[in-house]
Amino acid sequence: MFEFLNFLRTDDLDWLSVTVRLVLAVFLGGFIGIERERKGRAAGFRTHILICLGAAMTTLTSQYIVFELGYYADLSRIGAQVIAGVGFIGAGTVMVIKRRQIKGITTAAGIWTAAIVGLCCGAGFYEGAVLATVLVLLVEILFSRLENVIASRQTVMNIYVEYSESGQLVYIVDAIKKYGSSIIGLEVRNGAKEQDRPCAIFSLRLSKKYSYERLANSIKKVNGVLNVEKI
Repeated sequence: MFEFLNFLRTDDLDWLSVTVRLVLAVFLGGFIGIERERKGRAAGFRTHILICLGAAMTTLTSQYIVFELGYYADLSRIGAQVIAGVGFIGAGTVMVIKRRQIKGITTAAGIWTAAIVGLCCGAGFYEGAVLATVLVLLVEILFSRLENVIASRQTVMNIYVEYSESGQLVYIVDAIKKYGSSIIGLEVRNGAKEQDRPCAIFSLRLSKKYSYERLANSIKKVNGVLNVEKI
């Protein structure tokens, strides 16, 4: 595809070839990170750049050991360690918050993919690196909108409700049933510490006649309800 760059795919790691690969890794990692930065995620613009650049340097180092120093080594060994090791960074972006909602998985997957893009840049696989970056941005930007549309039409969902007193639970249940929703499952927490508010996680099957917004507004009107969220 990028035949005009074939002269940079040489085993001879000259300054031009190395510079192009590293600069491309910086740009592609930055493109992936910009979308995460815009959404305020923990791993954003600079993090993705550094991961992609580091992965590219890993591949270049493997090639340097074999082609320049003449040592016998498996070119893929160091890169394989990057793929496994970057998982530790990705795990740091995944959080389980109070209501057991998991956040950060998409960012963690983006970090892992950015590392692969970096390996592609370091190996001179420019077509794969650019195409992968375009597809990642397509998934993170356009597909997120599609995901929101699908979620808005969802009839089975979990909602988190936080309230001031445990006695309010029966009124919350009544408010849910008022809108024709059936409770599939219920988990109640009364708070282990004094400052913790009682809360409940409802698994619901919503009536097709009513939206989540109308149900949430009905629950919020119950005296003592502090917070209602879909999870």
